[in-house]
Order: sequence, then structure tokens, then C-alpha cells
Amino acid sequence: MSKKVIVRADRAGVFFGELKSKNGNEVEMKNVRRLWYWEGACSLSQLAVDGTSKPDGCKFTVVVPEMTILDIIEIIPCTQKAIESIEGVKEWKI
Repeated sequence: MSKKVIVRADRAGVFFGELKSKNGNEVEMKNVRRLWYWEGACSLSQLAVDGTSKPDGCKFTVVVPEMTILDIIEIIPCTQKAIESIEGVKEWKI
């Protein structure tokens, strides 16, 4: 199984999903959600460790099966607690 991480890209935003591969500043991910807005964590570091304490205040998109993300700034491994919390946030969609 792939490692679940939060990835921050230079201009593309923040993503959560399974890290498939990394090549320089580019990553391939599976089962990806864009973390557009969050409450209940003061930073991405806390979100990756604790998850969110306010899931109803978060805006996390639908799951995209595969994605290539360019210009990666950071990759933060997620704890099991954070994974369960992030995956428990209702999909934000119209």
C-alpha cells in the first residue's frame, strides 16, 4: 500500500492522497483530494499529525483516481489518526 501524505505545491495548492512516485519536484499520486480550505488545525503539519477537529468547516474535494502534481514544496507523511480524520470529511462539491 502507498504511503498517505499531504503535498503542498507552489501554485497548485494542497493535496492529500497516496504517494505513488516522486521525480524531482513532481509527484504521481492516487486517490487524491485537494484540501481547499480547512478548520480545526493551525497548519498543514498539525493537519498531517492530528487531522481536523472541525470537519464540518473543511472544504476537501472529491477523490480523483490519479494525478500528477508539479512544483512540489513539501511532502508531509500523515498519521493514521490524521488519515481517518481527513478521509472522514464530507466531499465538498456543488
